[in-house]
Amino acid sequence: MNQNVFKLTLPILFGYLPLGMAFGVLFSTQLDYAWWIAPLMGLVIYAGAGQILAVSLLAANAGLLEVAVAMLVLNARHLFYGLSLLGQFRGAGWRKGYLIFGLTDETYSLLTSRARSGDSRSEQEIDFRITAFNQLYWIAGCALGALLGEWVAFNSTGIEFALVALFIVLTIEQFKALGNTFPIWAGAFAAGIAMLLIPATHQLIAAIAIVTAVLLIQYRYQREPGLEPEATHD
Repeated sequence: MNQNVFKLTLPILFGYLPLGMAFGVLFSTQLDYAWWIAPLMGLVIYAGAGQILAVSLLAANAGLLEVAVAMLVLNARHLFYGLSLLGQFRGAGWRKGYLIFGLTDETYSLLTSRARSGDSRSEQEIDFRITAFNQLYWIAGCALGALLGEWVAFNSTGIEFALVALFIVLTIEQFKALGNTFPIWAGAFAAGIAMLLIPATHQLIAAIAIVTAVLLIQYRYQREPGLEPEATHD
């Protein structure tokens, strides 16, 4: 099973290692903390963009409350992810807490796009292993980057583009699984509107709110009584 999970998570591995290393390098070069705190953050916080934001704020001498609020706003999108997986995680027992904790953008995409069988217990076990593998990749990247940042001087400009490439791969996988381009175009539309009308610090939350509203409207339209198949009468 672990071999199959590893194959499923390979795209995440290729994204999380360089991204985690980018965070580790920033952590070591901008903050006066021991290198091992970087992978510790990957273990107990596990929020890629949030950890990078935290480094910037701590380097600017921001207070812990400011850091906490900023990370809460940045990661508020996970609320929408969790709501869509309530049924999938039902009955997961002791695994449920970790499945919720480890629900990153990339893990969510993988859990919702992979083929599934009718055995919910077995599927939840695979979901749990996928989540754990992905976090291990991230922690390894954080540790490697922190060590490199402490021991080696190099130019890491552009390494953060790995996140963009990873999202492109995951979007393609979602399209293959769903066979529907509407969510993709709705997301692109929401991102464009947010970039045009909303300040940069709030664009992500605004885009999520817009695309959620669009998808809810589409769902409501599809559920209109006139579109439901008529019941047959004997």
